[in-house]
Amino acid sequence: MPPAIPIATYRLQLTADFNFVAAAHVVPYLKALGITHLYASPFMQARKGSTHGYDIVDHTKLNPELGGEAGFARLSAALQRHDIGLILDFVPNHVGVHFADNPWWLDVLEWGAASPHAASFDIDWELLPYRARGGVLLPIIGSSYGQALERGEIELRYDAGEASFSAWYYEHRLPIAPERYGEILRTIVKEAAAEDSAAGRNILTLAARYRGLRHPNRKEAPGFKAELKAIAGGAEIIARGIGAYGAGPHRATQTLALHHLLERQYYKLGHWRLASSDINYRRFFDVNSLAGLRIEDARTFEAIHRLVKRLIAEGHLQGLRLDHIDGLRDPAQYFQRLRRLIRDAQAEHPKPFYTVIEKILGDHEALPSFSGVHGTTGYEWMNVITQALVDGNGLEPLDEIWRQISNQSPKLAPVLKEAKRRVLETLLTSEFTVLARLLARIASGHYSTRVYAADSLRQALELYVLHFPVYRTYLTSSGPTEHDRALISETIEKARADWFAADEGIFDFLRDTLTMDLLKPGRAAHSVPRVRRFALKVQQFTGPMMAKSLEDTTFYRYHRLLALNEVGGAPAAKALSVDAFHAMMRMRAKQWPHGMTATATHDTKRGEDARARILALAEIPGEWASAVARWKILNAPHLVTQGQMRAPSATFEYMLYQALLGAWQPDDKAFPERMQAYALKAAREGKQETSWLNPNQAYEAGLKTFIERILDPARSAEFLEALQNLAQRVSLLGALNSLSQITLKATMPGVPDFYQGTEFWDFSLVDPDNRRPVDFSARVSALASLGTPDWARLVQDWPDGRLKLAWTRQLLKLRAELADVFTDGDYQPLDVSGPHGDHVIAFARRKGADAAIVAVAKSFAPFTEGGRAWPRAEAFEGSLNIRGYAAEGGANELRLSALFRQLPVAALKATSTGVSKPARQRAHAR
Repeated sequence: MPPAIPIATYRLQLTADFNFVAAAHVVPYLKALGITHLYASPFMQARKGSTHGYDIVDHTKLNPELGGEAGFARLSAALQRHDIGLILDFVPNHVGVHFADNPWWLDVLEWGAASPHAASFDIDWELLPYRARGGVLLPIIGSSYGQALERGEIELRYDAGEASFSAWYYEHRLPIAPERYGEILRTIVKEAAAEDSAAGRNILTLAARYRGLRHPNRKEAPGFKAELKAIAGGAEIIARGIGAYGAGPHRATQTLALHHLLERQYYKLGHWRLASSDINYRRFFDVNSLAGLRIEDARTFEAIHRLVKRLIAEGHLQGLRLDHIDGLRDPAQYFQRLRRLIRDAQAEHPKPFYTVIEKILGDHEALPSFSGVHGTTGYEWMNVITQALVDGNGLEPLDEIWRQISNQSPKLAPVLKEAKRRVLETLLTSEFTVLARLLARIASGHYSTRVYAADSLRQALELYVLHFPVYRTYLTSSGPTEHDRALISETIEKARADWFAADEGIFDFLRDTLTMDLLKPGRAAHSVPRVRRFALKVQQFTGPMMAKSLEDTTFYRYHRLLALNEVGGAPAAKALSVDAFHAMMRMRAKQWPHGMTATATHDTKRGEDARARILALAEIPGEWASAVARWKILNAPHLVTQGQMRAPSATFEYMLYQALLGAWQPDDKAFPERMQAYALKAAREGKQETSWLNPNQAYEAGLKTFIERILDPARSAEFLEALQNLAQRVSLLGALNSLSQITLKATMPGVPDFYQGTEFWDFSLVDPDNRRPVDFSARVSALASLGTPDWARLVQDWPDGRLKLAWTRQLLKLRAELADVFTDGDYQPLDVSGPHGDHVIAFARRKGADAAIVAVAKSFAPFTEGGRAWPRAEAFEGSLNIRGYAAEGGANELRLSALFRQLPVAALKATSTGVSKPARQRAHAR
């Protein structure tokens, strides 16, 4: 039986090429490494060919591309044999739509709001302009709708097996409403000249039986289709006559017939770019093919959790990671329901169930307490580690370098605000429009607030969104917490200060609508459903708004030090003092001791060791500035210019040099292509010279050419030699940073999570680069060959990655031996004295008499000749005060030179002598 709280988790990305059976083969290796829980990417049925699993089309089935039920059974059996638990990355917020594979979505397209699945989707049915009936916009057309129609790209087809009609646009199925079958069949029989045939008469008789609007309705349609299917010769007549709707060049009548038919459906076809301004269903961020689920609907909740409940009941699942909880309308309600579901599934054998959430916290933002939740997936702690290890003395010089290159202040706020404006104007305009219209309807619902014009309300709401500092609030239908009320009020005041028109109470009205104070007794009567819907929908909007603006725009514009541009991080962050780090860890040990600690995930902007390399630039800022100045001169002839265009831009070129150093792998033949793919994505995400919505082909081609030229030894020998020389030094400093990074991850409060393959050096770039196949056979062989580690030899061969693997195993072995200490033990800072005391972070973990002493070095440049040589143990001068503990090497005090005799990191078993008082634990998952 695996422990209820994992000792360590290991994330696997399941795909058709690495399925359940392939994962089962890796399980013995994970056991040998010290992993207690496999943390799997989503494995419900996803869109065919999915490389990530988040585009689920059926939550009730295991993904057949991964091996289905049989493959999962083999994985589950392997996990049980090796006593390893399973954690599922579960996606409650959205599903894959369009195409022809989501039965719920297809039913909604066929029946509109009358579909029983319509309640599962967040659709504003009445929002489509110039239509007599409600519908959903489908932004799937690659050209204009008219061009697609006239080219014959939209085709009406008949499925004889189902006796159903659908329009098809390439791979997209668009079911035709059965209430239109009568007119279709009459037109088809006429086109086929089959009125006098027996089959034709039978078809016409069937069509005539259902007249009037909305017939056949949902109850009548199955019988109608069954009768149509049973008509002998009917399918042949339909095949002959369906050409009456055969749109195409020089077929004006047929094109118009198909257009009129499509206009009377529960959907409207449109160009894919219309999504940003006209879409009327809630999406996952700005992804048109992922539709948000109304998980607050009880039947929807029950349906998508049916398989999860079964897996828990059968003992196959020991934990859940909940994806994007900020997309949920009411997370508190969701987790209460989920907890009841887990208890029901466990029935007479209740046991702890591990649950973590994907949640990005802003600066100084506390995680709300949700029922049954043990913590987050660890983005915030990844950034805490980074800020604790970065050399603060180097950040100010890096500020100045960035100021000179960008010709702007190193302050982040203006960059983020401008990014938010761009996102509002382009990517999320449609979702914002829904909110603005709803706010205007609320205002017009009572004579006392009709004074606020729709345009003014839209502008006020825009200012509120621009100034909102975190991802979301957590109001429920009963109202806000005091914290959320204060946050809303503070944001309103910032927005008011940015308003240049007459106020006249518009911001007070907006505040009272956001807090739902508008509904308090004694206030003017406003629509309760609309006010609640607005307040709760705003919460679902601000999360994607911040994510697209910060992570997917600002991170690709602000390049002061890319190591800080990480999910959940702050690009303009200062270094975290050792004392501040200790304070945060003591707080975490009390409040969230069981949340995950990550240093790499499928969502991170670069591999953990690439980030550690870039972190080293803060240790040598002067040399870095000189290198960049020289490289810009060397590479000036390789720039691509065309009129006013420069590819890359000066700021983007600076970003590329950092990215090159982080990912530098000269022996990888695919490295130039990987860098070109990364540069293209980074440029489009930045939305300056090019973007996903409006690609600038000339600029993008220039980027590709520039990278090809500077990485070509025949053209750029001098640059590549200079890059290699600095990369060697930064690589060594980065390797040392990485050892400190994984040591902190594995020993500080929390559950260490290891992303697939990162037990070797990980220099990957942003996805999809970080989802490349992992060579597990090499890792299995390396782990088997380690035996008792020869640290001196491993240090000598540090570039091959076995040093990191060996140290990872060593740390996990210690965690297993002191499981209670690391799971529920307190955290005690330890003092370091001597000349190099500020280069060491040290602490003790303790529970009862058992303890562990941990120390890591940081800012290694002075000990390595600026990255030219591995640090000698005797270079570290100082002592670690371990009064109250006894450890190998002595009591009361350990010399740093002895502590770091093998590696500049240490994690030792110790015994507590009972001098210090343990921290009080507060459980969060009850």
